[in-house]
Amino acid sequence: MTTDKPRTRDSYNYFLPIETRWADNDLYGHVNNVIYYLWFDTIVSRFLIEEGGFDIQADPVIGYIVESGCSYRKGIAHPARVDGALRIGRIGTSSVTYELAIFRQGEDEPAAHGFFVHVWVDRETERPAGIPDKIRAAMETILVP
Repeated sequence: MTTDKPRTRDSYNYFLPIETRWADNDLYGHVNNVIYYLWFDTIVSRFLIEEGGFDIQADPVIGYIVESGCSYRKGIAHPARVDGALRIGRIGTSSVTYELAIFRQGEDEPAAHGFFVHVWVDRETERPAGIPDKIRAAMETILVP
Protein backbone atom coordinates (compact mmCIF):
# COMPACT_ATOMS: atom_id res chain seq x y z
CA MET A 1 0.00 0.00 0.00
CA THR A 2 2.81 2.46 0.73
CA THR A 3 4.08 2.12 -2.83
CA ASP A 4 0.87 3.74 -4.08
CA LYS A 5 1.20 7.19 -5.58
CA PRO A 6 0.78 9.70 -2.76
CA ARG A 7 -2.55 11.47 -2.60
CA THR A 8 -2.90 15.23 -2.47
CA ARG A 9 -4.32 17.15 0.47
CA ASP A 10 -7.83 17.27 -1.05
CA SER A 11 -8.02 13.45 -0.92
CA TYR A 12 -8.29 13.51 2.88
CA ASN A 13 -11.20 14.61 5.00
CA TYR A 14 -9.86 14.82 8.58
CA PHE A 15 -6.91 17.01 9.58
CA LEU A 16 -4.94 17.56 12.75
CA PRO A 17 -2.36 20.36 13.06
CA ILE A 18 0.89 19.15 14.62
CA GLU A 19 3.76 21.19 16.05
CA THR A 20 7.18 19.58 15.83
CA ARG A 21 9.38 19.41 18.92
CA TRP A 22 13.13 19.84 19.32
CA ALA A 23 13.40 16.16 20.28
CA ASP A 24 11.78 15.09 16.97
CA ASN A 25 14.96 15.89 15.01
CA ASP A 26 17.63 13.23 14.69
CA LEU A 27 21.40 13.65 14.29
CA TYR A 28 20.93 14.41 10.59
CA GLY A 29 18.82 17.46 11.41
CA HIS A 30 15.44 16.21 10.25
CA VAL A 31 12.43 14.61 11.90
CA ASN A 32 13.25 10.96 12.60
CA ASN A 33 11.19 8.30 10.83
CA VAL A 34 9.74 6.89 14.05
CA ILE A 35 8.10 10.27 14.78
CA TYR A 36 5.88 9.88 11.70
CA TYR A 37 4.44 6.70 13.24
CA LEU A 38 3.80 8.59 16.48
CA TRP A 39 2.00 11.26 14.48
CA PHE A 40 -0.07 8.62 12.65
CA ASP A 41 -1.11 7.07 15.96
CA THR A 42 -1.94 10.49 17.42
CA ILE A 43 -4.08 11.45 14.41
CA VAL A 44 -6.12 8.23 14.60
CA SER A 45 -6.43 8.34 18.39
CA ARG A 46 -7.63 11.94 18.33
CA PHE A 47 -10.18 11.10 15.63
CA LEU A 48 -11.49 8.07 17.56
CA ILE A 49 -11.77 10.00 20.83
CA GLU A 50 -13.21 13.25 19.49
CA GLU A 51 -15.33 12.02 16.58
CA GLY A 52 -16.13 8.46 17.67
CA GLY A 53 -16.55 8.98 21.40
CA PHE A 54 -13.93 6.32 22.15
CA ASP A 55 -13.07 6.03 25.86
CA ILE A 56 -9.49 4.77 25.88
CA GLN A 57 -9.70 3.78 29.56
CA ALA A 58 -13.12 2.15 29.80
CA ASP A 59 -14.48 0.97 26.45
CA PRO A 60 -14.69 -2.84 26.39
CA VAL A 61 -13.45 -3.03 22.76
CA ILE A 62 -10.06 -1.58 21.76
CA GLY A 63 -8.02 -1.37 18.57
CA TYR A 64 -4.70 -3.19 18.11
CA ILE A 65 -2.38 -2.19 15.28
CA VAL A 66 -1.61 -5.35 13.29
CA GLU A 67 0.04 -3.84 10.20
CA SER A 68 1.59 -0.50 9.23
CA GLY A 69 3.69 1.19 6.60
CA CYS A 70 5.03 4.60 5.63
CA SER A 71 6.68 6.14 2.56
CA TYR A 72 8.81 9.23 3.07
CA ARG A 73 8.83 11.82 0.29
CA LYS A 74 10.23 15.07 1.73
CA GLY A 75 12.14 15.90 4.86
CA ILE A 76 10.72 17.93 7.72
CA ALA A 77 12.87 19.62 10.37
CA HIS A 78 12.06 21.32 13.66
CA PRO A 79 10.77 23.97 14.03
CA ALA A 80 7.82 23.30 11.79
CA ARG A 81 4.08 23.00 11.80
CA VAL A 82 2.58 20.17 9.78
CA ASP A 83 -0.90 18.88 9.08
CA GLY A 84 -1.72 15.26 9.75
CA ALA A 85 -4.40 13.89 7.42
CA LEU A 86 -6.66 10.86 7.74
CA ARG A 87 -9.15 8.96 5.66
CA ILE A 88 -10.56 5.45 5.98
CA GLY A 89 -9.74 3.11 3.12
CA ARG A 90 -11.66 0.05 4.31
CA ILE A 91 -13.99 -0.94 7.14
CA GLY A 92 -14.60 -4.61 7.88
CA THR A 93 -16.44 -6.36 10.69
CA SER A 94 -13.60 -6.06 13.20
CA SER A 95 -10.84 -4.31 11.24
CA VAL A 96 -10.25 -0.95 9.62
CA THR A 97 -7.53 0.44 7.36
CA TYR A 98 -6.51 4.02 8.06
CA GLU A 99 -4.79 5.95 5.28
CA LEU A 100 -2.67 8.81 6.56
CA ALA A 101 -0.42 11.59 5.32
CA ILE A 102 1.75 14.34 6.74
CA PHE A 103 1.74 17.64 4.87
CA ARG A 104 4.00 20.61 5.36
CA GLN A 105 1.68 23.55 5.97
CA GLY A 106 0.66 25.18 2.70
CA GLU A 107 1.72 22.21 0.55
CA ASP A 108 -0.59 19.88 -1.38
CA GLU A 109 1.86 16.98 -1.81
CA PRO A 110 2.60 14.93 1.32
CA ALA A 111 5.99 14.79 2.98
CA ALA A 112 5.03 11.24 3.99
CA HIS A 113 2.07 8.94 3.56
CA GLY A 114 1.16 5.56 4.93
CA PHE A 115 -1.38 3.32 6.55
CA PHE A 116 -2.13 1.16 9.50
CA VAL A 117 -4.68 -1.51 10.22
CA HIS A 118 -6.54 -1.81 13.51
CA VAL A 119 -8.23 -5.02 14.56
CA TRP A 120 -10.81 -4.28 17.21
CA VAL A 121 -10.62 -6.76 20.08
CA ASP A 122 -12.34 -7.42 23.38
CA ARG A 123 -10.20 -5.66 26.01
CA GLU A 124 -10.23 -8.66 28.36
CA THR A 125 -9.99 -11.65 26.02
CA GLU A 126 -8.02 -9.94 23.22
CA ARG A 127 -10.19 -11.81 20.72
CA PRO A 128 -11.53 -9.99 17.63
CA ALA A 129 -14.74 -8.09 18.27
CA GLY A 130 -16.95 -5.95 16.11
CA ILE A 131 -16.16 -2.28 15.72
CA PRO A 132 -18.44 -0.42 18.16
CA ASP A 133 -21.40 1.27 16.42
CA LYS A 134 -20.51 4.80 17.56
CA ILE A 135 -16.96 4.41 16.25
CA ARG A 136 -18.08 2.78 13.01
CA ALA A 137 -20.46 5.70 12.40
CA ALA A 138 -17.60 8.19 12.81
CA MET A 139 -15.36 6.13 10.52
CA GLU A 140 -18.03 6.08 7.82
CA THR A 141 -17.92 9.89 7.68
CA ILE A 142 -14.35 9.76 6.33
CA LEU A 143 -14.59 6.49 4.37
CA VAL A 144 -13.50 6.85 0.75
CA PRO A 145 -14.75 4.75 -2.16
